[in-house]
Amino acid sequence: MIHPTKLMRGVFFALAILGAAPLAGTSIPVLGTAMAQAQEQLVGSVLFDGNKRFSDAQLLTMVDVSASGIFTQARLASDIESIRQAYDKDGYRSVGVTAKTETIPDGRVRVTFVVNEGDRAGIAAINFTGNNAINGGTLKGTLLTKETGFLSWLFKDDGYDEQKLAVDRERVRLYYATHGYPDAQVTSVGEYDAARNDYFINFTVNEGEKYEFGNVGIETSISGLNTNVLTGTVKTGQGSRYSITDLQKSIEDMSYEATTQGYSFADVRARLDRDVTNRKFNVTYLVDEGPRVYVERINITGNTKTRDFVVRRELEFAEGDPFNRSMVVRGRTAIQNLGFFSAVDITTQAGSSPDKVVINIAVTEQSTGDYGATAGYSTSDGVLGELSLTERNFLGRGQYLRAAVGASQSGRTFDFSFTDPRFMGLKVSAGVDAYHRISDEGDTNFYGSQSTGGQLRFGVPITRDLSATVFAGGERKVIVDEEGPTSTLVVDGHEYYKAFVGYTLTWNGVDNVKKPTEGLYATFTQQYIGWDHNLIKTEAKGRYFIPLMDDSGIVASIKGQAGVINDLSGNGVSPVEAFIPGGSLIRGFQSRGIGPRLSTGEYLGATMYAGVSAEIQFPLPVLPESYGLSGAIWADAAWVDGLPDFGANTVETGSTDTPWRTSIGASLLWDSPFGPLRGDFAHVLGKSSTDRTQVFQLTLSTLL
Repeated sequence: MIHPTKLMRGVFFALAILGAAPLAGTSIPVLGTAMAQAQEQLVGSVLFDGNKRFSDAQLLTMVDVSASGIFTQARLASDIESIRQAYDKDGYRSVGVTAKTETIPDGRVRVTFVVNEGDRAGIAAINFTGNNAINGGTLKGTLLTKETGFLSWLFKDDGYDEQKLAVDRERVRLYYATHGYPDAQVTSVGEYDAARNDYFINFTVNEGEKYEFGNVGIETSISGLNTNVLTGTVKTGQGSRYSITDLQKSIEDMSYEATTQGYSFADVRARLDRDVTNRKFNVTYLVDEGPRVYVERINITGNTKTRDFVVRRELEFAEGDPFNRSMVVRGRTAIQNLGFFSAVDITTQAGSSPDKVVINIAVTEQSTGDYGATAGYSTSDGVLGELSLTERNFLGRGQYLRAAVGASQSGRTFDFSFTDPRFMGLKVSAGVDAYHRISDEGDTNFYGSQSTGGQLRFGVPITRDLSATVFAGGERKVIVDEEGPTSTLVVDGHEYYKAFVGYTLTWNGVDNVKKPTEGLYATFTQQYIGWDHNLIKTEAKGRYFIPLMDDSGIVASIKGQAGVINDLSGNGVSPVEAFIPGGSLIRGFQSRGIGPRLSTGEYLGATMYAGVSAEIQFPLPVLPESYGLSGAIWADAAWVDGLPDFGANTVETGSTDTPWRTSIGASLLWDSPFGPLRGDFAHVLGKSSTDRTQVFQLTLSTLL
């Protein structure tokens, strides 16, 4: 008789032998799997060589051999393809990816992925066909995809991406739907030229017929609702071109206005009746009582840096308030306008009961800090540079902080600024500014100065377009006149002290602050200056934009500005507080180049000025839109008068023989990575005898 223990040992021995080659019809899955795992190797390390576009850390997230820790040829091949596809999506069509493996002393495998990136494929040209009403340059401006230009290496916006092209097709369609063509259809094809390593992208547009708005009316079932007030929110005026944007804006504003009247559940819809014969849409806005639904909860995700309250305070509703879709849309726009997030997505879901809704706000953080150095050139200050630190979302609290040190051939500046846009949780901004500025003696000024000062300011919105800012502060200025010629207006080492208080009214009615095409932007500032002075300084500036030739990109503007200093002491206005008009008032003249000056040539300044400018900006047809270049032609006229206090010195007759100056010219504008720059070429038509002119000036482009 065989002992049971020996019998069991024999069975196990036999099974171990048969595990590698089981008998026909015999299945031993556990032993078979164990043998297969015994043949696999563990991954000791994963390395990358030749990669520049993606870091090792980025590539490591794309490979499976690293995550699993088990090496197989199938996983290796899959990882090679994952890396190749990532490069291909980013525009590197000629990328080559291989892998090297070696066994290290502990029996594990070291995997090295070797990447030959090649050259990144660009966009050689973007072409449009079928776009009879809107030129291709204008349509290119709506695209996320850009043609390869001399700044593409910096912006990396010339890569071919199918997902981005899908968004671009929709952007072109919406542009047409906003400019009179509701039935426009857009398709696109990308063709890769291997010889050039470039893409050619062709958009085909079927525009359809152009429509305009016909009769516009409002109907409501809500008793007591003032429809006359609602009429003021309508953007779809009779005879104006069809615009889906104006329709949506009218619905949003009308719903908001109904809410302010106390009808929180008002629901606004637009009924469109198409008149094919006359190519018109008759619009009826239906304002009815919507379902009584309340906000149960607001969830915010994705804000890893920004505090929750910064997002919530942009909403005009809170948990427990009535749910109104237009308020949600306005909230989304307000959150986007913060500039803290690259994407804002708001969705809703059912709450715990039929009359409750949950609002989910998903945001994607983007960089809000700017740390760096800039250098440039100004025709008034020469070579200049600045080191700055800017944070638009300080500590995630939505506060603005900036510190900067600047230097130029005419002086140095030290600036600090801090702003809380919601002081104490209110819709009031509060800020503090401090500075120290050194102005050197030079060819245009007989004396220099060192100024140290600061101010407190508070801002409050009055209406949607109008806001007000009040400010108060002080300054100490020390005169520096150590080099000849010596000034006869001031004394070296003399100290001027001033305290000031004032306000600024700002009207912002333009469609786009960075690149306006229509609307009015204006400011009015008035301040009282005391201590060593006793005067009131008043300045008003405004600029009105209007598009010329629909969808051509040509924009006209008229700019006006004026200022006056009223002396309350009767002793005259000190030259250190006088206006210094120059190229900012009328182009073609140097800073301190306009107005009265002494017989010695020393500049006095002025106590009154006024100016008007007419300008037409247009795209440059021979250059790609992605270059950010445009042109302008203009005409300026200015009036400068009023003498500050200058003692018994003699005024140069030639500096006051006429108060009027005029000039014409052309400009080149560049939306550069360093800010919007403009170079103005001017020809002076009228001036005083001693005015100092200049043919060219380079400045930062501003609204006013």
